[in-house]
Amino acid sequence: MKRLELLENIRAKRSFLCVGLDPDINKIPKHLLSEPSPIFAFNKAIIDATASYAVAYKPNLAFYESLGIDGWRAFEMTVEYLRANYPDQFIIADAKRGDIGNTARMYAASFFEHVGVDAVTVAPYMGEDSVKPFLEYEDKWTVLLALTSNKGSQDFQMIEDKNGARVFERVVRRSGRWGSPINLMYVVGATRGELIADMRRAAPRNFFLVPGVGAQGGSLEEVAQYGMIDECGLLVNSSRGIIYASAGDDFAEAAAREAKKLALQMAGLLEQHGVI
Repeated sequence: MKRLELLENIRAKRSFLCVGLDPDINKIPKHLLSEPSPIFAFNKAIIDATASYAVAYKPNLAFYESLGIDGWRAFEMTVEYLRANYPDQFIIADAKRGDIGNTARMYAASFFEHVGVDAVTVAPYMGEDSVKPFLEYEDKWTVLLALTSNKGSQDFQMIEDKNGARVFERVVRRSGRWGSPINLMYVVGATRGELIADMRRAAPRNFFLVPGVGAQGGSLEEVAQYGMIDECGLLVNSSRGIIYASAGDDFAEAAAREAKKLALQMAGLLEQHGVI
């Protein structure tokens, strides 16, 4: 998907919501366990309920790979279902790959050629040759881990060099030479607004994929205040707050209510910042 197509969808839907598809087999409603593929049945219901409010979906591969071949097939079926029924949706494989060039090339082929997603999350620790194979695909996106909100992010990301530049800032500025705002996106945690501002200074035109709003306590208003640009530049992800809004038979309806609530907030912020 091209950047312009993503932006047009954001403006048309008045939303920059990404729904995280993190289906824990131990948390999905029990009545789905009798389905041939419980994970796919759960995802399908969530997608049908939220697609009018979302512009993107982000399956987290850990929740599929942990179930072996059945889980991987559920992931593939989910992507196929989105492509067939909601072709305007931006699909991110949250796989967090990151390995030497030859292996990275195989990972990129798996997700972009075989499964057919729009984007893959990639870890930058091994440098340029571990990232470039993903960036070589036309109209596909690499979503680089840059500034995360987990406790361990302090271990490396916030270390300063002798000039006061933090590791995450050096990662963003260096990786900006490998790709461009039409194919390179960054993962930016939502829990500290002032750090989002620092990220925006380092990457003024790139899209940010922002987890942490909702169940993790991040503020949507702060994310927009510090991260939004004239072309939006944000995909805000919500997983647990939407897909586990209810554990009962009404789980899809509850997911729709939560997605609509976020989308309405997003519409106001898009208007406020002059994007729509």
